[in-house]
Amino acid sequence: MRLHAIKMGIYSLALTNYFGFKLRNISDPLEKKKHRLEYAKRLLGKLNISVEIKDRERLPKEGQYLVISNHRGVLDPLILEMALEDSTISGDWVAKKELYKSPFFGLFVRNAGAILLDREKSQMSAFFADTKKAVKEGSSIFIFPEGTRNKSEKSLIEFKEGFRIIALKNRLPILPVYIRTHSNEALGNALNDKSLHQTITIEIGEMIEYREKGNIEEIYKKEFGL
Repeated sequence: MRLHAIKMGIYSLALTNYFGFKLRNISDPLEKKKHRLEYAKRLLGKLNISVEIKDRERLPKEGQYLVISNHRGVLDPLILEMALEDSTISGDWVAKKELYKSPFFGLFVRNAGAILLDREKSQMSAFFADTKKAVKEGSSIFIFPEGTRNKSEKSLIEFKEGFRIIALKNRLPILPVYIRTHSNEALGNALNDKSLHQTITIEIGEMIEYREKGNIEEIYKKEFGL
């Protein structure tokens, strides 16, 4: 492994846990948003990565939404935080059990505003209760409807259906976004060449009503030309 990549790994671990501790006693959603944004800026800045937002005018300035995004790499939550910088939209991320237990991300995920999704459980009632509680407290919900990172050659893999239940149960309009740049490749490039500057592009889609009868995955694909 290259020396730069090792140094970045150490820096990322220290920064992630620093903000994990910092967020531990913060309950206000907008205050959490501020610190998560600071974390995203510092880590992406260290990686020499900037974020370009296309169709920015479609992004609402306030309100509560189910924000859905494609997912190719660990940088994706940071990219979305950057995209929402100029709004008061703050949210809880739906996070898999593995992230809660991760020695790298666990402390940050548990304290930064996340809802645990344990697919090994036969009943999902606790998960949907947690999403309802978060919405009641003023948060949006952020989710990757593909359910896992897309490591295939396809631009998108099949959506899991659970995200629609979140929208319906909480009457949340669905805000689709698409990270056009392959974020995992961008991370690899950054670790290989510290002098390389990269721009990751994220696109904002048209709002989808929570009562939409059509296939959301197909609407999403059509919106972003996939």
